[in-house]
Amino acid sequence: MSVHPLEALFRERIAVLDGAMGSMIQTCNLTEADFRGDRFRDHPHDLKGNNDLLCLTRPDVIERIHADYFAAGADIVETNTFSSTSIAQADYKLEAIVTDLNAAAVACARRAAQATEAATPGRRCFVAGAIGPLNRTLSMSPDVNRPDFRAVTWDQVLAAYTEQIRALVAGGVDALLVETIFDTLNCKAALFAIESVFEETGTRLPVMISVTITDASGRTLSGQTIGAFYHSIRHARPFSVGINCALGGAAMRPYVEELAGLAECHVTCYPNAGLPNAFGGYDETPADMAAVLGEFARAGFVNLVGGCCGSTPDHIRAIAAAVKGLPPRAAVKAAPALRLSGLEPLSIA
Repeated sequence: MSVHPLEALFRERIAVLDGAMGSMIQTCNLTEADFRGDRFRDHPHDLKGNNDLLCLTRPDVIERIHADYFAAGADIVETNTFSSTSIAQADYKLEAIVTDLNAAAVACARRAAQATEAATPGRRCFVAGAIGPLNRTLSMSPDVNRPDFRAVTWDQVLAAYTEQIRALVAGGVDALLVETIFDTLNCKAALFAIESVFEETGTRLPVMISVTITDASGRTLSGQTIGAFYHSIRHARPFSVGINCALGGAAMRPYVEELAGLAECHVTCYPNAGLPNAFGGYDETPADMAAVLGEFARAGFVNLVGGCCGSTPDHIRAIAAAVKGLPPRAAVKAAPALRLSGLEPLSIA
């Protein structure tokens, strides 16, 4: 059986993911007119801040950011589709364009990948379809006075993810990345949608999963520990599982170490450039991030590293240099056991 090119890369060395998209867009000082373009000139709702929309209205900006990350040493870039679902786009009254958004985002990333490959013969550049956590949660009520209330249903979340995933797969991504997970039930809906689309299309791609630990409690927003989260998604047999976003790399260390000791698949880590400062910015320098992720690599924790909020091509360049030549983590071979999870994991041998 042939090995998927992404699997071949992960076996060969520690792979490098791109960095933040949103903070790079902010440096472009775009206006409402940029977000509207010609197509949405008369749209009745403000559109500035809908970064995914730029794949349609300013694809040159998005393609250039992808290209900058490839030039910095990234092996994989994520599509600019973190909010490209009908549920997220409802905030802008743009539910109807979800398929177009995802298709355009894949095209932007693919053009950057192809241009990089053409400029550096023999290099392989990958595109991961980014699937965000949604701005609605299945596990928790948004109303403290009504703990039983949910702002969204399972069927609505499943339908939204299915629509996005169909478009990403049709667009030609190399992998799917369910990321910044704060609610495991939302994640399960995304994984159910992925499997349904795979069966529907006859296409099967590597599935990457990345959770976010919200604070020093070491738990997701919906309350699970890393061990419990892994037990919750292990059945999906992901290509990789990892941690991204909320904490800076140094604060992530115990959770990455725990995950590295559990996961029977590849392990990934792409932290923020530290915690947000008083002005909402991120203070960790490229050298700071590279030192932390380089140490994770030397400790044998990771198969892929990159950056989340606040990271830039300079951060990715330094991170790529820090892990160059270091061996990738070897997957764990877990003994047979019944593995269950609530907020805590439970294993019964």
